Amino acid sequence: MGKSTKGLYSSRVKNSLSLYILLAPAIILLLIFTYIPMSGLVIAFKDYTPSSGIFGSPWVGFKHFSQFFSSYQFGVTIRNTLKISIYSIVVGFPLPIALAILCNQIRVEKFKKFFQVTTYLPHFISTMVMCGMLILFLSPNNGLIVNFLGLFGIDIPALLSQPASFASVYVWSDVWQHVGWDSIIFLAALSAIDPTYYEAATMDGASKLQKIRHIDLPLILPTAMILLILRAGGLLSVGFEKVLLLQNPLNLAGSEIISTYVYKVGLINFQYSYSTAIGLFNTVVNVIILIMVNSLSRRLTKTGLF
Repeated sequence: MGKSTKGLYSSRVKNSLSLYILLAPAIILLLIFTYIPMSGLVIAFKDYTPSSGIFGSPWVGFKHFSQFFSSYQFGVTIRNTLKISIYSIVVGFPLPIALAILCNQIRVEKFKKFFQVTTYLPHFISTMVMCGMLILFLSPNNGLIVNFLGLFGIDIPALLSQPASFASVYVWSDVWQHVGWDSIIFLAALSAIDPTYYEAATMDGASKLQKIRHIDLPLILPTAMILLILRAGGLLSVGFEKVLLLQNPLNLAGSEIISTYVYKVGLINFQYSYSTAIGLFNTVVNVIILIMVNSLSRRLTKTGLF
């Protein structure tokens, strides 16, 4: 029995050898750039100096974690990171679903394609260009939006100079840029729905809203839950580049997040062990949240990553 199983396994490997060879470069790159560098996490528990090296630096245990937990920046960075991240999920998660359902209801094919292209295009704007546009548009002196609203006698504050408004600027600009692109996967899920469901609902006299409520939403729920789990798993991993580029001394109280703080203490102030400890804490919390949300999803919707 064991020999037959071994022979069957060898036969399957031999038949799929070309696929394994095709997969090999990706696995090698993953090992080199993802798993092997994880050995460097040990410096979070050491007082690392480049001259002593990773293994020559003295052990300090949880000193750097304690230092972060007791620092003033701990509360600030956690609060700002959670605020932006939760705000992004609350606003940015349901809107692509709504956009996909709206697009799915369009019956004129040419207009549907035009609608899709116009909503996808902002996704291809680079982060640096996007931030430059925001700074130019929201400039309190000569910004495009400020001048346009000024024609109607509407005055808006300097949004990028106020800590309280930073999260809104970040989230809504991010929604505008990515809502179309994020709706693609929901459009794919909607296109996979069996048309006979709609035909049966039409025969029963269901309206469009009833079809959306009882057919579209329940059948794309598994896809939506998987994406929600993935987003929840990155709750403390807010986009670093965009926040850093929009940051200034005036809005720092509302824009300093974990990733920008790690960048400053690690690469600017050369506190390598301290920044690694913060990054490790961030990753561990994300993994715990991912497992919790996945478990909750399993119980409520029978859908999960694992």
